[in-house]
Amino acid sequence: MKRFFLIAVVLSASLNGYSQGAPDYGSGLKFNLNEEGSKYLRVLAWNQIWFRSSEMNPGTMINGEEATTSTDIGNRRLRILLQAQLSKRYMIVTHFGINNQTFTNGGAAGTTGTGGYGQGKKPGLFFHDAWNEYAIVLPEADKKFSLSLGGGLHYYMGLSRLTMASTLNFLTIDSPIFSWPLIENSDQFARQMGLFAKGKYGKFEYRVSYNKPYATNIAPVDVASSDLAVAVDNNGNTKWSKAGYFEYQFLDTESNVLPYKVGSYLGTKKVFNLGAGFYNAPDATQTSVAGNIDKHDITLLSADVFVDMPIGKPENKMALTAYSVFYNYDFGPNYLRNLGIMNVGSADPDFTGDRALAGAGNLQAMMGTGNIWYTQAGFLLPTAQEKPKVRIQPFGAYTYKNFEALDKASSQFDIGANFFIDGHHAKVTTQYSTRPVYTSPDTIEGQKGEFIVQLQIYL
Repeated sequence: MKRFFLIAVVLSASLNGYSQGAPDYGSGLKFNLNEEGSKYLRVLAWNQIWFRSSEMNPGTMINGEEATTSTDIGNRRLRILLQAQLSKRYMIVTHFGINNQTFTNGGAAGTTGTGGYGQGKKPGLFFHDAWNEYAIVLPEADKKFSLSLGGGLHYYMGLSRLTMASTLNFLTIDSPIFSWPLIENSDQFARQMGLFAKGKYGKFEYRVSYNKPYATNIAPVDVASSDLAVAVDNNGNTKWSKAGYFEYQFLDTESNVLPYKVGSYLGTKKVFNLGAGFYNAPDATQTSVAGNIDKHDITLLSADVFVDMPIGKPENKMALTAYSVFYNYDFGPNYLRNLGIMNVGSADPDFTGDRALAGAGNLQAMMGTGNIWYTQAGFLLPTAQEKPKVRIQPFGAYTYKNFEALDKASSQFDIGANFFIDGHHAKVTTQYSTRPVYTSPDTIEGQKGEFIVQLQIYL
């Protein structure tokens, strides 16, 4: 990979809280619909392009050929978001785009083989968010309490800060994915359709929602005894889910105009928050024992802490960012789900060695019944220049997973750096990540690695 180009067609602009580390950006492009500016439309557009060098799990083939490594380029996210504020109380949000297009997959439904609609080509746009909301109690300066109600396809999914993270300002290169525990099963790209309420009471922020999960129908494997049962996603006549996230913001308060939680403010705010959340869906998974079907609730709990603040001498513009979260997941007995971001590998039918338990490519045990502890931290390096050409933010992350379906717990690491050209609006991120390779529930055959360079522009 000797050189690359990122071409961004800029349609748009920023929203409150989206200008971390880019003081020249201002409020972005805003279309006022009346003279006072109380009615307006804002547009946001962003591209995230990934260049990767990946070690494949044992037993992998790519496009019909045996493969132990892969290098590729892919469209991680190409998105557009529209926010229409029709009055002080009424707002509509529409967010659409594509994700995860590679040279082998991520194309439109039914694309396969060779040709104009071959594998990986012409991905279809779809809605990520589409909701409207009404402010019952306006968030005005002389009031401690605010309340808004809304409904539609929304991102107020509770559980944790990372579950509702903005994809524009991650500290690391991306989400660890297990923070979206229902991803593309009973949700649509981390969203469900339903009703939500949000607001503040002084330093306390709350978000709750009542949603109709998307239907799942994976058939459970019948086993002889309950200790062998493995829960799978099958919610039958779907029952409504409940979710919430509650946070106390000890220092600066954060904007809650939109649900997207900031990953790194680059020292532009002083933030110290403690949060806790939950998600519950009745009868959301099934097991089969001796021909009898048992239903199980999905109950997910979390607690987290977030710190982001300037440190040292003000003229050096240094900042510390840190986040830690603990998840307790219960999907039912021995539930385990394997995922890999933009996985280009498939199973090699002729492989004779010990295959990865998770499957081919970069698949890994991502989420399951059990516990996950995740911690990340980054440091914005000092600069003596008033307007430096590049700011550098090295970071690292650690993940501990202990799942009921696996006899051994695992650890994995991420290390990398952000190179900010214009805050989060234009940046290059590099990251090296490890993942454990299980060949049986009690055997980890070492680690595989993946190196990613991301080019991001959002405006």
